Amino acid sequence: MKTILITGSRGQLGNEMQQASSRFPGFKFIYTDVDELDICDKVALNAFVKINTVDVIVNCAAYTAVDKAEDDAELCYKINTEAVRNIGEVASDNNVQVVHVSTDYVFDGTNYVPYTEDQPVCPATVYGKSKLAGEEALMEACTDVVIVRTAWLYSSFGNNFVKTMIRLGIERDSLNVIFDQIGTPTYAADLADSILNVLSCQTFIPGVYHFSDEGVCSWYDFTKTIHRIAAISCDVRPIETKDYPTRTPRPHYSVLNKTKIKNTYGIVIPYWEDSLERCIRILRQQV
Repeated sequence: MKTILITGSRGQLGNEMQQASSRFPGFKFIYTDVDELDICDKVALNAFVKINTVDVIVNCAAYTAVDKAEDDAELCYKINTEAVRNIGEVASDNNVQVVHVSTDYVFDGTNYVPYTEDQPVCPATVYGKSKLAGEEALMEACTDVVIVRTAWLYSSFGNNFVKTMIRLGIERDSLNVIFDQIGTPTYAADLADSILNVLSCQTFIPGVYHFSDEGVCSWYDFTKTIHRIAAISCDVRPIETKDYPTRTPRPHYSVLNKTKIKNTYGIVIPYWEDSLERCIRILRQQV
């Protein structure tokens, strides 16, 4: 039985990995976050991996505050790059496989067709640069690595766009939401299932892969669909990116091509609206 170490287990994806684990009884799971295991401490990480005879590390830990990262670059790089290098070096020393979660922010978002894994990277933010540096450091340190880039992640856990739009839709009569940024909402539960399906395959094929749910929409479309499914009556108005200034630029186009992961691992990916309905059903039960 493989022992799988999940880092960042109290985040959106980490929590969904815990939920998904019951559907994969062939694995033994160890869940950690910074209080149990600081992946920035290579010595502690190495000792933990040895003591627990870890076979696979799934790294769900990340610094994801995109705007805050511009003023907190040191911590951002510490978590997104240096800690990921630690994972790679420890994995290499202990013959451990790694699945690492990365982001669409390694691209600058100026494409008009879905990004494939072999397209040139060009991050425009500290967050994106730190994630790309983490990818590079990991692949340099360890060869038995699967990197999964994802985008527009949400969950019934933690803080995210879906929960925020539900709350604001209830609190306010109207909302302004950007319509000229395009991507694919991705339910973290779908990503968790896909990662575990990858690990369930007989052959572990290293490389960079893209994963999001199927379909595309704008943040405006996403919000309208959230409110429709949640039965919220709110006047949602489309605005342009220039009318909603942020500390750092957001990608105008974040659609990822998922052909590689589907063909390599036989992954079946749900349509984003179907997954959103599943998530909102869970959120209703939590009220």
